[in-house]
Amino acid sequence: MTRPRIRPRIAVTGRAGRWAPGWWCTWLAVHLAGGRAVRATPTRPWPESIVALIIGGGDDIATDLYTASASGDPGADHDRDAFEIAAIQRALAAGQPILGICRGAQLLNVVAGGSLFTDITARRRATSARINPLPCQSVAIRPSSGLAEQLGAGRRLRVNSLHHQAIDRLGRDLCVAARDADGFVQAVECRRLRLIGVQWHPEYLIYRRASRRLFRALVIAAHRA
Repeated sequence: MTRPRIRPRIAVTGRAGRWAPGWWCTWLAVHLAGGRAVRATPTRPWPESIVALIIGGGDDIATDLYTASASGDPGADHDRDAFEIAAIQRALAAGQPILGICRGAQLLNVVAGGSLFTDITARRRATSARINPLPCQSVAIRPSSGLAEQLGAGRRLRVNSLHHQAIDRLGRDLCVAARDADGFVQAVECRRLRLIGVQWHPEYLIYRRASRRLFRALVIAAHRA
């Protein structure tokens, strides 16, 4: 008799507060993909037996982490920044797969030495600045990218938009996997390091096949960790 496959434990970072719709949606997405999501915040001990990592969306990243001239950012959640940076470094050192969502994609870029646009609202021309959890805009996916392989999608994908910041200077070892109509980076990846960061929120789009495939790819990679 074949034994049931154990669900890999995947840490999902985010805000420490009780109101966490992103966490619950990500938990469901990971569960449907065959994994076990474990919540990880600065107020909790780091969970044990983790084999993969999801850096969730949310707060802006402190500007002094990527802007040398910045003297500080009192409005940022410095505890979360430090917690998630340590989580990324831990996962990279262990060779564990990583998925960055929105803020998470931006933080992966910052950890790699890249920078961000602090606000792209005035820079938009072809895309809307309106926050929308529904698939409101189209992104162009690089056909030869690992992201294209994971999603099994064509060259274009409908995604949601809940951000006002974006990747500016690309970090070390990262490649652009998708852009929007204004040319802003919508996804980054590094096959060697087994990481992908997407600017949209796939956890709110699990009714779409491409989003489910993104989480399924992470779970498959976690089994190999």
